[in-house]
Amino acid sequence: MADSIGERVRELLPADQTHREIALRVEMTPDAFSRSLSGQRGFSAVELARIADLLEADVHFLITGEADPLRLRMVARHDFDPATGRREVGGADRDRSMLDDVALAYRQAVEASLAASDIPSSVSDARAILGERFVRPLIARIEERFDIDVVRLPELSTSYSFTLGGRGVILVPANGNWFYQNWCLAHELGHLSQRHTDPETSADERDRHEEAANAFAAELLLPTRMMQAQNWSMMTVGQLAGLIWDWGVSIEAVVSRLRSLRIPLSNVLQEWRSQPTQRLLRRHWSHQEVGEPITRRMEEAAVRRFPLALQEAHVTLIAKGVLTKATLAWMLGVPESTLEVDEPTPAETMSVDSLADAFGL
Repeated sequence: MADSIGERVRELLPADQTHREIALRVEMTPDAFSRSLSGQRGFSAVELARIADLLEADVHFLITGEADPLRLRMVARHDFDPATGRREVGGADRDRSMLDDVALAYRQAVEASLAASDIPSSVSDARAILGERFVRPLIARIEERFDIDVVRLPELSTSYSFTLGGRGVILVPANGNWFYQNWCLAHELGHLSQRHTDPETSADERDRHEEAANAFAAELLLPTRMMQAQNWSMMTVGQLAGLIWDWGVSIEAVVSRLRSLRIPLSNVLQEWRSQPTQRLLRRHWSHQEVGEPITRRMEEAAVRRFPLALQEAHVTLIAKGVLTKATLAWMLGVPESTLEVDEPTPAETMSVDSLADAFGL
């Protein structure tokens, strides 16, 4: 392995470009670039950042020769286009800035030493650890049982998951579709369980990853044994509505699962398969809960949220003077000026200015 920064940069240089061309692209003189490659001068931080961006390399690796322990490994839920046979994330460009902001919040919290996630290794392990009737409190169970955080943002176009410093994070759209959200949570838990990472994979491998994550979600939320145990042919529309509510999935998900298991669709499912899930529930679900539980469930799924562990980490670091309130205010969706948290006096913060600079604050 290369022993110096210059040697590591040299190993990554493309063969079809001259050193002079690369130097000009990273705003260095050819002489300075040549001397930096040979170890006669050091690269500045700005120069290394530009080189890493040009070569699509990791700055941490260029400096240390080791993989970045806080490297972001992201995977997204891809939509399948039957016309083209391709899986794509249509809103990826729009989502990128939000994903970067969430990743920054976790990088800033590294000093608080968030616990590494205990990610389940299989769907059977996940079901066992999540416990009985886990669907309704699914987010809480994921965070409590696995130390995997769940972020919900209204602007996201689809769901994502990543690991950073051993901490697993799932991001889902906050859009009121609680049954879609449950599937997204289960899908991303499948990606994490199977250690999928998206950016470096081929299209074929992404397809395999998506199929595997969907299979994980299906077995988690609609396990084979449970589906086979139902008397589908005799099921009334009211019973179907009750199962949809308890299972926390859409009619479409149930139909798709039955087809994959080669279980014939009943007349009730044939009638309702193309209709909205909320319509089925509002017309045929009988409940004893107080108020409007369907509306309440929709409202809960539409609320912006960040995990309490991340918020508390920021509060702790703000009190120490390591961080400003900016990121915490963004997480909470409030103006920074209105956020009241303990902060050190100006004299106390002076000794940590360099640390704050390291976080880009």
